[in-house]
Amino acid sequence: MVVRTITGDAAVAYAAMLARAEVVPGFPITPQTVIIEQITEFINDGIMDADFIPAESEHSVMSVAVGASAGGVRTFTATSSQGLALMYEMLFAAAPSRLPVVMAVANRSLGAASGIWTEHNDSQPVRESGWLQVYVEDNQEALDMTIQAFRIAEDHRVMLPIMVCLDGFILSHVVEGVDIPEQSLVDSFLPKFVPVNVLDPKDPFMINPVTPPEFATEMRYQQDRAVEGSKLVIAEVDEQYAAVTGRRYGGLFEEYRMEDAEIALVGAGTWTGIAREAVDQLRAEGKKAGLIKLRFMRPFPGEELKRATAGLKGLGVFDRSAAFNGYGPVFTETRNALYGSSVPITDHVAGIGGRDITVDVVREMYDIVERNASGEKVRECTWHGLRGEQR
Repeated sequence: MVVRTITGDAAVAYAAMLARAEVVPGFPITPQTVIIEQITEFINDGIMDADFIPAESEHSVMSVAVGASAGGVRTFTATSSQGLALMYEMLFAAAPSRLPVVMAVANRSLGAASGIWTEHNDSQPVRESGWLQVYVEDNQEALDMTIQAFRIAEDHRVMLPIMVCLDGFILSHVVEGVDIPEQSLVDSFLPKFVPVNVLDPKDPFMINPVTPPEFATEMRYQQDRAVEGSKLVIAEVDEQYAAVTGRRYGGLFEEYRMEDAEIALVGAGTWTGIAREAVDQLRAEGKKAGLIKLRFMRPFPGEELKRATAGLKGLGVFDRSAAFNGYGPVFTETRNALYGSSVPITDHVAGIGGRDITVDVVREMYDIVERNASGEKVRECTWHGLRGEQR
């Protein structure tokens, strides 16, 4: 392996090259643009054998990706924010067609009055599109999970597209030391793509046709079972990757100091690095705090989280997005998963629009979880770092 000091965007580009992606459609949008730019440099320099296809919009990017994957080639792309929103229609073409496209999403706020900084309100709303979704903590995980994503998506027990989500600017434009595996190692881990069905003029058939009611329910059910079944594949791939690189990420989620924890937080993205420091401080003060780093939003590890949190006295959920139903989307998913559990649960919204999340902010979250665990009445959902009074 070679260690390079690179951005998260560059780490994803290296992963796409090492995975031997064959078709890369792209359209620029901050903060993902560097991913596609780096890939075009690899292609220009002759170290990546792939076709780069510049498209006129992100809708066209995903249309090209669908066509390329249906043609039986390994396909990669990347987007962010409004770009992901413009792809929306075609996301629902890729997943039901069971096309294992891998796409990096550099998370960024979306909509009017939006900025270019990180927020999960671009990827969280499309979690019902049928794509698998993984959220990474650092640049190393961004590289490793992009490579793993191809292995997961292309497994014939899955055959679904997957988004690798990385916090914009916090990862996309910040440099870290990243171990880049040798090409031979990645080749041994990731075999050549073997499609299930390939569009071929010599053997024509229809893909993604209008589906009447007598078939639609079964098609959706099969897709649902594939999402649920991907849990096993994710766990297997994590172990197989650890065997060749020494790096293990825990599969659906990673537990930190949870062995005897009484209070804990669960959340996704770069926030987890700050939360680890808060946990260590609380442990040094004699408080039994723990952390669950949520990695996959789809498949959502409902039963697995229920088991992991069974012994807690209180649980908090971190959200970097608002669902405008009074809570955040991760909280809504987690509360649903913990239905019937006796563990009291609170929601904690922070980092909206890219606002900094400090250790003190995370400790404030743990304080509310601890107070809730002791029976004190607290807000069910707290917005942290908010200027002005909460109502």
